[in-house]
Amino acid sequence: MKTLELLESLHLKQIHGHLPECVNSIHQDSREVTNNSLFICISGHKQDGHDYYHDAINNGANIIVAEKQLEIDFNKSAFILVPDTKRAMAQLINKFHNYPSSQMTLFGVTGTNGKTTVTTLIQKLLQRCGIKSALAGTNGFQIDNKKYYTENTTSDVLTNQALLALSRDQHVRKVVMEVSSHGLAQGRLWGIDYDIAVFTNLSQDHLDYHQTMEAYGYVKGLLFAQLGNDMSKSKYAILNQDDPWSETYKMATSAEVITYGLQKNADFRAFAINYTINETTFTLEYPEGRVTIAINLLGEFNVYNTLAALAALYADGNDIKTMIHFLPEISNITGRMEKLVVNAPITMYVDYAHTPDAVEKCIKTVAPFKQKRIILVVGTGGERDREKRPLMAKKASHADVVILTVNDPRTEASDRIIRDMEKGMLHDDYLLISDRKQAIEQAIRISEPGDTIIFAGKGQENYQIIGETKHPHNDALIATEFANSKFQRNTD
Repeated sequence: MKTLELLESLHLKQIHGHLPECVNSIHQDSREVTNNSLFICISGHKQDGHDYYHDAINNGANIIVAEKQLEIDFNKSAFILVPDTKRAMAQLINKFHNYPSSQMTLFGVTGTNGKTTVTTLIQKLLQRCGIKSALAGTNGFQIDNKKYYTENTTSDVLTNQALLALSRDQHVRKVVMEVSSHGLAQGRLWGIDYDIAVFTNLSQDHLDYHQTMEAYGYVKGLLFAQLGNDMSKSKYAILNQDDPWSETYKMATSAEVITYGLQKNADFRAFAINYTINETTFTLEYPEGRVTIAINLLGEFNVYNTLAALAALYADGNDIKTMIHFLPEISNITGRMEKLVVNAPITMYVDYAHTPDAVEKCIKTVAPFKQKRIILVVGTGGERDREKRPLMAKKASHADVVILTVNDPRTEASDRIIRDMEKGMLHDDYLLISDRKQAIEQAIRISEPGDTIIFAGKGQENYQIIGETKHPHNDALIATEFANSKFQRNTD
């Protein structure tokens, strides 16, 4: 892109040195810099990009953007001083990619639990209607059925805009994104023009970062405030009527509000709900009438997730009866109360539940169908909200047998993590096994025919963070192999 055209997106700037005619790429990681790149110095939590501008120049950057004065050889690179490099980055990368989000319909889904299920439902239903779509979140970035790896649930500004540009260039019409509180607080979503914002629910999580529930809830509300005040554009806020935080988000947005829930005054309301071990049915009442729905997803929380997805699709102008027709074709959402297929007389589920509320809902979902015991393997992560740990165990106590373990220890001692959890246990039928693989195997080892086992906390993740390194780990794979082996031996 022409350099002068690119820099038109910044009003406050001081330019030093000779600007190159064109910019071929924009980076915030000096290791990714190539010839004729623009390098933006970002001050992060662990590292400061201002310390690496020499490396960027050596790798080919001929423009350095910073918010501090730097000593630069203008024969090698131009220097641009701005008040805030994070905001400058959002402006520059949007201009560089020609504002891709404004050329597609953007769905953003936020909340403590349910983001992955809601976004996956929306995207799968769009696909079944022949609408080319993309999905971004915990499971990476996906265009139709092609997946791209991403580091976080909500990627950084540069990655987001690059993936949106890729989607646009591949003729994607709709993009569905999980929106994390960290992504909102750190400005990773700056420059994304959302059309439909969805709120699932709010319960305790990430207080190591946000400190208070009030701050956590406020940050989630930024998604709705950022829908903007341009009334010439159709914007919608999809809110869970049964969650008290929705009232706050109604005040935060000028967009049209569509509610969902189990209460009578919700625009999308479910009633006459019937749960079985393989199917959930309910009657949907919505602005166009009533219809009976069947889904292959378990539990009340998945009724909420389905309502949220349908309300969002309705706001987008899709025919709801067509969407409902395709719902029975969607079975498991990977890592979300995913029933494992095993050659064994036990039932096993893998779930991402990593909050007290989600753990309680997992147990309540399977409790009506248990034959014998519910065995729960549950963990929390190192270097994260310590106040949540005993609350996790307290909710886990609804299971008959509990094995307390660790999701990702990181650099914290595993024994400390499970001892913190242990303080919340309400009965004595539990084990402490810090090694997650051993915890999974022990749950299966002590199981008997008719037992139900839930492995909570990791979901679909295929790694475990020990120290600062990701090691291969997959709950579903470990559990399936060990269960098949155990019960095959018993039948030989």
